[in-house]
Amino acid sequence: MTTTPETRKFEAEVAQVLHLVTHSLYSHKEIFLRELVSNASDACDKLRFEAIAQPDLLAGAGELHIDVSADREARTVTIRDTGIGMSRDEVVENIGSIASSGTRRFLEAMGSEQKADARLIGQFGVGFYSAFVVADRVTVLTRRADAPAGEGVKWESDGRGEYTLEAVELPERGTTVVLHLKDGEDEFLEPWTLRSLITKYSDHVAFPIRMPKDAPGANAGADANAGTDGEAGAQEAETATAAAPAWETVNDASALWTRPKAEIGDEEYQNFYKALGHDFNDAAAWTHNRVEGSQSFTTLLYLPSQPPFDLMMGGRDERKGLKLYIKRVFIMDAAEELLPNYLRFVRGVVDADDLPLNVSREILQHNRQLERIRGACVKRVLDLIEKLSRDEPAKFDAFLKAFGNTLKEGIVEDAGNRERIAKLLRFSSTKGAGEARDVSLDDYVGRMQEGQDAIWYVTADGHRAAAGSPQLEAFKARDIEVLLMSDRIDEWMLGHLREYAGKPMKHVAKGELPMDEAEKQKLADAAGAAAPLLERIKRLLGERVEDVRVSARLTDSPSCLAMSEWEMAPHLARLLRDAGQDVPEQKPTLEINPQHALLRRLQGEADDARATDLAHLLLEQAELAAGAPLPDPAAFLQRVNRLLAG
Repeated sequence: MTTTPETRKFEAEVAQVLHLVTHSLYSHKEIFLRELVSNASDACDKLRFEAIAQPDLLAGAGELHIDVSADREARTVTIRDTGIGMSRDEVVENIGSIASSGTRRFLEAMGSEQKADARLIGQFGVGFYSAFVVADRVTVLTRRADAPAGEGVKWESDGRGEYTLEAVELPERGTTVVLHLKDGEDEFLEPWTLRSLITKYSDHVAFPIRMPKDAPGANAGADANAGTDGEAGAQEAETATAAAPAWETVNDASALWTRPKAEIGDEEYQNFYKALGHDFNDAAAWTHNRVEGSQSFTTLLYLPSQPPFDLMMGGRDERKGLKLYIKRVFIMDAAEELLPNYLRFVRGVVDADDLPLNVSREILQHNRQLERIRGACVKRVLDLIEKLSRDEPAKFDAFLKAFGNTLKEGIVEDAGNRERIAKLLRFSSTKGAGEARDVSLDDYVGRMQEGQDAIWYVTADGHRAAAGSPQLEAFKARDIEVLLMSDRIDEWMLGHLREYAGKPMKHVAKGELPMDEAEKQKLADAAGAAAPLLERIKRLLGERVEDVRVSARLTDSPSCLAMSEWEMAPHLARLLRDAGQDVPEQKPTLEINPQHALLRRLQGEADDARATDLAHLLLEQAELAAGAPLPDPAAFLQRVNRLLAG
């Protein structure tokens, strides 16, 4: 049975992806086979899971497997699976539209990259489109396992903006993808090429991947006539397995994580990671563990060496880095149930023996057994990062560069592991080497001065702004080390990291500085001597300031801002306002250095207009140094110009 083909247009985002694939993605063309085999494996996983409740779904096509073959005469490569298959609506949803794919995030990532690269495709769930890297026409024949033979679907497209759909008779469930190769892609017609790619990318797919045993060139399921005779082509593709010579399994077809660690080499672990994470780079580290007892489960967890392209684009809301299996049956991408958000970069598998097989996402969220597995996963990951920091410092530095800010989220999200996470972080310091972030909190505590009772830090928009903050001057004069916090997340993180190793964390601009009695008396004397100057500056600035006082922080600069213990840093307030957050207005406290030439000039200035310019300039330069926006940049420039002109 066939119907007249219906022609449809791809949704705009899918058309953009196809344009990129066919015109821009040239490197690593062989990625198409990994992606299509991965899709076939997912289809088999889904069928095996649904068959737990509906055993009849497995009837008909025998064991779950994936067949890969090439037909030199027809110039086609065919990937066939006996998995769940798709209905007509699912074909439209999964291939023709954006609904179930990451196409929009893929396009955003590609737009941010100077060079497009085919290796990115799989990371966004749009792996099917990689077929068009090597094919100028793709045919899909599919039938859902729970549908009758007459509800098969044929999908076909040349990747140029449209596709056709028609109903066909398909005797068996599953999906067949036929790639009609472009000129110049003949290497993929060689069976040894296909075998080597399966070994490289898909050796540990947990279903048999089969190829014909016969000599190259035999028709092993490719659909030479699918484009001209829909019904005949469909029947040929569906009966090709029976007509073809014997098949042989060409992959390992075992779940690597179920094997003893002693039997698995580093190369096997890395190859499995690359297939699992759609990554061309090696993993930075991994941990493989089996827990036995009242609750038994296996974990294989990887730290990537480079961040996934979707880490900061929807990554917190839709995370698929960790796969949950129950007795080797794939259940779901359950990263959010198995790991907290701040560890969303982790890739791997968790295979439990004793979770209920009818588990659903709602049950997962309230399952005590899963909570114990989650706790074990968090511990294993933090153990792994700690081991990396001890044993492989260069890899650890690269890891922190890639994931340090994501890890900082754990200070807020995971109170139980707050100190462990803080121990792993690294910062720049006034005693460090330039912008190098190589100072741990333990390093800092270990070299605190005698009598020093706090860990001091400064926050700013960038390293140079932090290192040049006037609020550091008194600390430098006393040789007190200060941590330089210049990442946007730092101020938020430090709102929750109130102490470390029993030492309070203190911002150099907040609260009172520690002083002995002699220093307090010296400051009081300076404030008394400068009282008329302080009153004049308060009057000239009016409502723009909360207070003006003599600073204990300054030795070289004329002015700086000071804050109360719980006041928000100016640069953070600006960032939140820029993000559309409602932030209450805060009047700054201005601290001055009466010994500075600008203050002496202001003290002796008889012209009230010029004194007003000087007072406002003192406030505005302090605001700029603190990362606060100027309320009136034009007026600031006019003041500077008037004072420079004399």
